[in-house]
This record gives sequence, C-alpha cells and structure tokens, in this order.
Amino acid sequence: MKPANDTLLRALRRQPTEYTPIWLMRQAGRYLQEYNETRGRAGDFLTLAKTPQLATEVTLQPVDRFALDAAILFSDILTVPDAMGLGLRFTEGEGPRFERPVRTEADVRALAVPDPELELGYVLDAVRSVRAALKGRVPLIGFSGSPWTLACYMIEGGASDDFRTVKTMLYARPDLMHRVLEVNARAVTDYLNAQIRAGAQAVMVFDTWGGVLTDPAFREFSLGYIAQVIRQLDREHEGEPVPSIVFTKGGGAWLEAIAECGCDAVGLDWTVDIGRARARIDDRCALQGNLDPAVLLAPEAVVRSEARRVLEAFGPPRRADGAWGGHVFNLGHGISRFTPVDAVGALVDAVHQESRKIRR
Repeated sequence: MKPANDTLLRALRRQPTEYTPIWLMRQAGRYLQEYNETRGRAGDFLTLAKTPQLATEVTLQPVDRFALDAAILFSDILTVPDAMGLGLRFTEGEGPRFERPVRTEADVRALAVPDPELELGYVLDAVRSVRAALKGRVPLIGFSGSPWTLACYMIEGGASDDFRTVKTMLYARPDLMHRVLEVNARAVTDYLNAQIRAGAQAVMVFDTWGGVLTDPAFREFSLGYIAQVIRQLDREHEGEPVPSIVFTKGGGAWLEAIAECGCDAVGLDWTVDIGRARARIDDRCALQGNLDPAVLLAPEAVVRSEARRVLEAFGPPRRADGAWGGHVFNLGHGISRFTPVDAVGALVDAVHQESRKIRR
C-alpha cells in the first residue's frame, strides 16, 4: 500500500515532489528523552533491538515528534554477523564486541549464511509491527550494513581505529577475504529481501567503512559486493517499486562508480559538495544528504541557514530540460546524541519551507 506521504519514495525515483523530503540517519536515538526512557525499560541495547514491541516504539518516536518523511527501522547493522553465531555483545563505553571474531582459515570456512526468517525473525517481526503502527503515514526504510563494513567488525572483533586485522587479511589472504565477503553479500541480500517481504518500502546499505580503503581495494572488496547485493534485491513488492540507497562514508572519490552499481540513490557524507555531486552523477541517481551533523549543535538561525545552503547547492529539482533530480535531505552521518531536540524540529521545518521556495 502506498503511504499517504510518499514524497520520499517519489524523490528516490526522481519524480516530481512538492518539497524536499527529509529523514535523519540514527533519527531514533539517545538525543530523544523518550528513547532513553524506553531503553531504560529494556535494560540494554540488544534487548531493545531484539524486542519487536520496543523496536517499534522507538522507531515511531521521532516520526511522532517531528514532521519527518520516513521512518527507519530501529535495529543494528551487526544483527547479521550475530545471526552467524559470532556472539555479539555491547558494553557501555566500549561499543560492540564479538566473542568469536573471524580470524583463522577455519573461522572463515565455518561461516554460513543465516536464514533471516529463523535467526533474524525478530527483525522481520519489528518491520511488520512498525508498518502496522505507522498506518500508512510515511514509508518505512529497512537497512543493512555492507558486506565490507560487516567484515570489518567480524574480523576486528569490534570497532577499530586502524583496521589492522581486517586489512592484513585483505592483503595477505585475499582469498579468505573474498570468502567472507561472498558469504556476507548473500546474507545481506537475503536479509534485505526478507525486510522487503515483511513490509520495508525502501532499503539502504550502510558502507560505513568503505572510505578506509584504497581506490582499487574499495572497488574490489567493497563496491563489487555492494553491486552484487543491489543486483539481487527485489525491486518491487505488492506492485510498488522498492528503491535502494547506498551510503559510503568517505566515498566522495567514487560517486560515479557507486551510482553505476544499480542503486536508486547515492548517500553523501558532509565532506562532499552536493552541487558538484549532482553534476558528476547527472541523472543516473537521486542524491541523499548531506548536512554536517555538528550543525545541529549550533543556534537555530545557523541550522536554518545551513539547511538552506545545502538545498541551494543541490539547486532546483527540475532541470532546464524538464528532467527531475531527486534529493532526499539527510545528515552526512548519524545524528549526535548531544543534539538539542529543538534543533531537529527547526531543521525539518527549514527543509520543508525552503525547498518549497526553490520550486516556485
């Protein structure tokens, strides 16, 4: 069923819209008091993410508070390797850790693609629950980490500041690296298609760590597997197109290549000029982004002026030849937990108001 507000979906398909739609990466998060209260009831992050009723509650919180044009499923990119049996845990102040990281040839050979209906059924239950609770107000975005980004956590055992372990495998044993990525690509494909069947109306691939690679390594070990995922996605469900978004943090050097992987939109981090990105990609894809999240820590007047700057840099959606360029406003990365709630409201209002002026 098409949502009452389908502005985001039309923008992703580069169709006419009355204004520029907006949603925010990590929009259900610790900057919201209601989120912290729900997380407190859950007891810990994993319980929150693995309890469909609670995941539904926090997914809807920002949509209920702000005039956002989409909900994004509350979950975590590491649910996939957790379903592979690596033993995910979150420690306060330390972040995610895997009890059984993938380090040896035997570890790699033991990896298997999880069945999303079985090992990740709680995520699909949350998708169905959120769709029912939204009652067709706005579309729901599903997501996954990219094969490379998941591999970084799986091999490092958690977050890393130098990616020494995963890069050692990449250069010393590329055969093992490709085996990990092949399993991950099949797992991500199955996972996203299961989300689509459960009701996700758009999907996004988060390539958080693609930007740490050299140019040839990015193309071989990150983008190549993203393209494999995109090619195998279900592009339609219940008669409606399901657009896809690919976001590579630090991916400004590869915008043209990302646009050619088959996705409907390319996400931009805050280091990229969105006007130049539009000129480089031309009409191959919509663009998503790309306000610096730190702007939301500034006074409201600055938030509004910076939002207007991004909109003006993208330019009028309709080109001189009549074609529409899709723009979905977002941050260049996830929202900070220290963001004032009023700043988010001001940003959403500014994007809606200022983008209407550009269309006149």
